[in-house]
Amino acid sequence: MAEDPRSTLRLPPVDDPADTVWLFDLDNTLYPASCNLFKQVDARMAAFIAEALSITEDEARGLQKHYYRTHGTTLRGLMIEHGMPADRFLEFVHAIDVTGIPPNPALGLAIDALHGRKLIFTNGSTRHAENVLARLGIADRFEAIFDIVAADYVPKPNPLAYETLLQQHDFAPMAACMIEDLPRNLVPAAALGMTTVLIKGTHELTEIDAAGEHIHHITDDLVAWLEAAAALQRAAQEQVQDQD
Repeated sequence: MAEDPRSTLRLPPVDDPADTVWLFDLDNTLYPASCNLFKQVDARMAAFIAEALSITEDEARGLQKHYYRTHGTTLRGLMIEHGMPADRFLEFVHAIDVTGIPPNPALGLAIDALHGRKLIFTNGSTRHAENVLARLGIADRFEAIFDIVAADYVPKPNPLAYETLLQQHDFAPMAACMIEDLPRNLVPAAALGMTTVLIKGTHELTEIDAAGEHIHHITDDLVAWLEAAAALQRAAQEQVQDQD
C-alpha cells in the first residue's frame, strides 16, 4: 500500500524557521468541537435574525443556514441581503458562556515551542477571540487577531480575505502554515502556496472539500502535531546555525 504523502510532516519552505508564519483558526480548532460553543452561537443567531426580520425562529434558522452556505457567514448574507449593521449582530451572537472550554496549558507550551510569527485568522470577532484565548490561557501567544472586521466583513473562504490578511500583516504566503477545521477554508490558502493543516471536526461543513491536494496534513490532536512541527523546526534551526 502506498504511503499517504500527508503522513510525512513538511513545513513552509523558509530559509530560517523563524521566518515561518503560523495562522490559527479559532473555533473548533484551538479548542475541541465537543465544547459545543457553536450551539450557543447558533441559537443566538437564530434569535437575532427572528427579531430583526420579524420572522419565526424556525424560519430564521433556515435563512441562517442558507446565508452561511451561500455567503460564507450568516452575517455576510444579512449585510448583503438586508443591510444588517454588523456591529449589532457580532455583539449579540458572541455574548456567550465560554466556561465550557477547559484551560489548555499543553497547547500554550506547544505554541511557545514554535519558531515564527503567530496570528489568529477567524471569521468571528476580536472580542470573541479574546474571550476564547483567555479561557484557554493562551491570549499572550499571538501577535495579532485578524477577525471579520479586519477583513472588511469578507469571510473565509473568499480569497479576498486571505489577500487582505497578507497585505495587512506583510508576509509571503509560501512562508505560512494555516491550521483550520473547515476543509473549504484551506482551498484558497493552498492555492496561494500556504502549507495547510486540517483539524478533524464534526461541523456540518467538514465534508465539503475534505479531500484533495489543498490539504497537506490531517490531525485530530493539535498539540501533538504542533510538538512534532516544533521538533522539525528545531532540527532545521540547528542546521542553519551550523552553517553560520
